[in-house]
Amino acid sequence: MRPSTAPNRAQPLTGHKFFLLFLFLLAILVLYPYLQDEGFAYFAFRVVSAAGIVIAVYAIRLRRTLLLAALVLAVPAVLERMLPRQPSPGVLSLLSIALSFVFDVFIVVVIFRRIFTREKPNSEAIFGALCIYLLIGFSFASVYGMMAAIQPKAFYLDPRINLHTIPDRFDFIYYSFAVMTSLGAVGVTAVSAPARSLSVIEAIIGVLYLAVLIARLMGAYRYSGGDLDN
Repeated sequence: MRPSTAPNRAQPLTGHKFFLLFLFLLAILVLYPYLQDEGFAYFAFRVVSAAGIVIAVYAIRLRRTLLLAALVLAVPAVLERMLPRQPSPGVLSLLSIALSFVFDVFIVVVIFRRIFTREKPNSEAIFGALCIYLLIGFSFASVYGMMAAIQPKAFYLDPRINLHTIPDRFDFIYYSFAVMTSLGAVGVTAVSAPARSLSVIEAIIGVLYLAVLIARLMGAYRYSGGDLDN
């Protein structure tokens, strides 16, 4: 009697959760500027972005208690990604952004503990580390949006470079990753003191995280004698 091959066929999908999450986050980053106009494509993109919340929860494989907490935090995060609206100074809008940020931090902490406590990381752990890097960028973009909602003049868009004067979600994503990678966000400037302070904090986190990640991988490389598990 031949054994069933169904589990073997499912293994490439279920065994590479962080790889799938990384591809999903990267796709959002690449496609976001092309799907900002109103219409079916825009709504479908926001639904897919909300589905990323489910993928993130699925990727980290939580215990029942932590899973319940993650699902509670995921509700405002899903609403924040599905509702087509700009951040506003309203209490509900700010609360939704804040809870969405807490959810992102929760996912980052869980993935960080999952991959950096392993003595010998494999390729899936590396993709988990890359997911953390992208999630940090998206998380700070949410914080910048909340800051701009509270203080409308916290960021300045140079009219000689930008086609609009009020920063939108993608402007904050661009600014966040530009700060984290020390690239420099041309056309977007942090004006208020809190915005500048937060930008410095993100830049420090980006540099320190890459340093820790490289040191961790180099240590694992020496430990394994030059080979990482696949």
